[in-house]
Amino acid sequence: MTDTPMALDRAARLAELVGCLSLEEKVRLLTGGTAFTLSGEDRIGLAPLAFSDGPTGVRGLKFVGGDAVALFPSATLIAGSWDDGIAEEVGRMLAEEAQRQHIHVVLGPTVNLHRSPLGGRLFEAYSEDPYLTGRTAAAYVRGMQEHGTAASLKHLVANESETLRNFMDSRVSETALRELYLLPFEMAVEDAGAWSMMAAYNDVNGVPATEQDHVQNGIVKGEWGWDGLVMSDWFATKRTVESANGGLDLVMPGPDGPWGARLVAAVRAGEVAEEAVDDHVLRLLRLADRVGGLTVEGQEPRRWAQDLPAVDSPVRREQLRRIAARGMTVVTNSGVLPLAVDGRAEDAVALIGRHAVDTVDMGGGSATVSPPYQSTVADGLGALLGGRVSVTDGVAVRSRPVAADRAFLTDPATGTPGMQVVLLGADGTELSRCHSDSSAISIGWDDGLDQDPATAVLTTTLANDAGSVLLGAIGAGDWTVAGGDGEISARLRFAGKDPGEAMLRPPAFAETVELPAAATVTATVALHPVDWRELLLDEPALGLAEESHLLDMTALGITALVAAPAPRPDDELIAAAKAAAAGAGTAVVVVGLTEEHETEAADKTTLALPGRQDELVHRVAAAARRTVVVVNAATPVLMPWLAEVDAVLVAGLPGQEGGHAVAAALTGALEPTGRLVTSWPAADGAAPAWDVVPDEDLVLSYDDGTFIGHRGYHAGHAPAPLFWFGHGLGYGAWEYGAVQAHEGHCGPVVAVEVTNTSARDSRETVQVYLDPAEDDQPIRLVGYRGADVPAGATTVVTVTCDDRLLRRWDETTGTWTPLTGDGEFVVARGLGDVRARVSLA
Repeated sequence: MTDTPMALDRAARLAELVGCLSLEEKVRLLTGGTAFTLSGEDRIGLAPLAFSDGPTGVRGLKFVGGDAVALFPSATLIAGSWDDGIAEEVGRMLAEEAQRQHIHVVLGPTVNLHRSPLGGRLFEAYSEDPYLTGRTAAAYVRGMQEHGTAASLKHLVANESETLRNFMDSRVSETALRELYLLPFEMAVEDAGAWSMMAAYNDVNGVPATEQDHVQNGIVKGEWGWDGLVMSDWFATKRTVESANGGLDLVMPGPDGPWGARLVAAVRAGEVAEEAVDDHVLRLLRLADRVGGLTVEGQEPRRWAQDLPAVDSPVRREQLRRIAARGMTVVTNSGVLPLAVDGRAEDAVALIGRHAVDTVDMGGGSATVSPPYQSTVADGLGALLGGRVSVTDGVAVRSRPVAADRAFLTDPATGTPGMQVVLLGADGTELSRCHSDSSAISIGWDDGLDQDPATAVLTTTLANDAGSVLLGAIGAGDWTVAGGDGEISARLRFAGKDPGEAMLRPPAFAETVELPAAATVTATVALHPVDWRELLLDEPALGLAEESHLLDMTALGITALVAAPAPRPDDELIAAAKAAAAGAGTAVVVVGLTEEHETEAADKTTLALPGRQDELVHRVAAAARRTVVVVNAATPVLMPWLAEVDAVLVAGLPGQEGGHAVAAALTGALEPTGRLVTSWPAADGAAPAWDVVPDEDLVLSYDDGTFIGHRGYHAGHAPAPLFWFGHGLGYGAWEYGAVQAHEGHCGPVVAVEVTNTSARDSRETVQVYLDPAEDDQPIRLVGYRGADVPAGATTVVTVTCDDRLLRRWDETTGTWTPLTGDGEFVVARGLGDVRARVSLA
């Protein structure tokens, strides 16, 4: 596309602004001003820019303890809709959430792939398939950026697992890099014009992601001609000269880091060309211009929209409920679903499980937000079915204590939910005294203090009955927790070598204690900061340079109070569940994972459900006349009880309206027409790629090449999955008729006649795969399209196949070459339900 005269004038003006700055001024702009903001420069009309984490909600500028924001369904549910319209709507909603908080850049979407089902952060990413991921991301980016908020594609690149992520080396072939792991970035750039990207923590083929000249300069900025900005992940920049020359444009967070004076000195010494710095600043100004953060020549500053839906408004509730339900997937159903809303008394429903009463609506890590509320499945089904529902708690699902529910706490100083927080300096001087709406605070990073506190004192009154209470704390330090006539204590220290552990997986303890009713509890902690510089530089194998930003991460991290009613024994809960199931017409058992398992900074070790949840399902299924299982997890779990139950609904991590969305899906008030975005293995290890732990040399080899997920299953590289990628039943029934394929203007076109043979209106997603003639080429998704079809009606669904999936990377010539064209197009409802094969006419 040829630039317009106006665009050329604007580009010249931006270049002129760069020329107005001294080297020191330019470099100052290239490191964050604070944890989540950039410095401005009044002299050139540059306003400070604000960034926010955003995979499942625009959290704002505080890691914890910020304002309430809308909690969205996780990325797997967005992609599970297989619907560009849903992804684009999510982008628009996130732009509104960003505008409400005056945020310029939202740090998402995550477009890494579900390579191994053990990946802890997969809930933030869309799918195992590069085309579904790229297409969903492009729609999300369009929706967001059309409203003036920048998206940031992350994490560039080959960051599919969390174990030792700051130090590990992803070894991936150039072919797999191009055809799989870069393709979603390429699609979001070409199809939506994404304005920024984020470089990952890991190394790629021996080179840190933040220094990837080959990827960042050679491919992204060079071959793709992309004019956006590449920022580092937080504390990810490892070296000064190599990152500045390798295509990184912005170091986050600030104000410290490996650039600053080091980069100025490197330019003076001729190690980094000032033209490279100029290009970084130009890209920063271009981003600022796009998001309304650059005002020149009398231009008005950005006006933030005012008439926006509140986070708990009816508008948001409807949107979040509908979007969550659309991405949910019915993977098996004997006919018991949907549940009848207007049932008889004998059609009682026994709702069972810890996830039923404490539904997990989001994953852990930087995707965590503070929502205005979180609904449970018990809330949702109770609202729809009323007295027909009995609710029974289930077995324990966590091994780590969690921060107290704010509703269980009252600040004795204010009388409002939360706690009183006092921070003291090393000499005992009071640095801060404030109310916290939450049971958790972050210390030493974004707390706004001039010095790190030495002691924190947390005081609250519990909403407990007299008797046993689970009491403890989270965060590194020497703890004393006092309540009633006694106290408990613990010495908590970090266990690993990841500085992110301080914020994302801090140590914790809890004990069951006896307390009087409405006990006032005071938790005092002598904080324990870690000198990461000394600790990590003593490990040469980690490969950290002296200037590594990771060594600057001296945050004390998350500090929180643990307080909750003492849990009942599992045996007692299982017995109660059996009795409830035997006395009802249908048992609905809700099982799943928690933020311990689906989180940043940690991977899973098994796909088995934690605790005794499998035993719970077995016992309930043996006692109940009909059993429905709801899986409250974004990623695959094992189902040893599958043959014993009547239906399974995969509900993902459904956001603040999650409980109501699950209830709507179970009853058919909203049809769960989702399709799986990841193949579900039948057993641990039974996947084309499994390992997420690097070897002793910190290398993780991507040995599956381009045969990731369903591609590898189809080629026989692993036993057949329990459920195939793309599988999903909904509540309709479908017959496929005539299929034709022909060459179109934008790629091959496959037209499919589809009939809804059920008695209800429903939605079908027609999937088209290419099975290439070449033996070394995997099957791959090349197109899909959804259609809403009335009961008994027939429609023709036309799917245009994407040319970017009809090519292969030739490592010998270093170029793209087309596939032979002799393969077949496979029309399917997931690769486990193939309906037709057709060649081009």
